[in-house]
Amino acid sequence: MYVGRDLSALTMESKQTWKDKELGYFHYALSQSAPYLNLEGITILREINEEIKRRGGLEKHEATWTSGTHPVID
Repeated sequence: MYVGRDLSALTMESKQTWKDKELGYFHYALSQSAPYLNLEGITILREINEEIKRRGGLEKHEATWTSGTHPVID
């Protein structure tokens, strides 16, 4: 669950000042509702995508078949 600033507060700031978790959450939320977004929503999603690319992507925080959620040292 996301706990942080809401989109109305974040839109007053440059995307460069957003935290990774904020970018990740709103990227996911807006991507899921993309077919229903108006032009302003699509623009915000595009700017979020550009900022994520500029940062070199987001760090994964979920388990996969090949890696867990935290490092295990043998």
